[in-house]
Amino acid sequence: MDGPLHGRIASDLRRRIASQELPLGAPVPSESQLCEQWNASRGPVRQALATLRAEGLIGGGRGKPPVVRSQVAPQPFETFWSFSRWAEELGRTPGQRTLEVARRPASPEAADALELEEGEPVVQLLRLRLLDGVPAMIERTTFVWPVGHLLFDFDCDSGSIYAYLSGQGVDLSMARHVIDAVAADSTDASLLTTPQGTPLLRERRRTRSLTGEALEYSDDRYRPDVVSFTIENSQQSHPALLRSPN
Repeated sequence: MDGPLHGRIASDLRRRIASQELPLGAPVPSESQLCEQWNASRGPVRQALATLRAEGLIGGGRGKPPVVRSQVAPQPFETFWSFSRWAEELGRTPGQRTLEVARRPASPEAADALELEEGEPVVQLLRLRLLDGVPAMIERTTFVWPVGHLLFDFDCDSGSIYAYLSGQGVDLSMARHVIDAVAADSTDASLLTTPQGTPLLRERRRTRSLTGEALEYSDDRYRPDVVSFTIENSQQSHPALLRSPN
């Protein structure tokens, strides 16, 4: 594992919490134990523990050893696009089952989002995403044709579409996200194994190149008992949207 020592310590603790090796309410290894385990001074260990406190994973009063408070682990905004990358950085196992990849005329909604004429060819993707084997999210994604046609040469069940497209030179630099709630329709209910009408978290995303060209429009629907969203901000910075597994 690469990166600074405090980051490696924090990542290992996140992994142990996610796997329930350290379940809710369990004490976190002491600074002395972590120093011995990692052959580290107290500085990196304290920085790692401070990071987990800021993420809400651990807590504890003054003078008391920290304990596991939550399995919700926020991820940086730059990982928000890729479900696979986000899950892997948490130490979780991403999965996917592709239901459809098809060339279709752009619907009015997709045409508006992608700044196309209605009826222009686009590529639509319907894919179920899994987190540790549990149905977590449904992707309904529409790509402009010059980008989407690349998916016909890719096994969409093999991993991250964003990683593949980026490797093909597609510039997926900017995105605008709108978060709301929507009732599960029959397709959502069947794929997410939840009753029809169940409230789902919905993220609608428009992705552009660095030059502003519209490339993708997606309607992603999450089971709220598996994934949640957090917004962090400060007076010195713009808000950062974080996605978290429950």
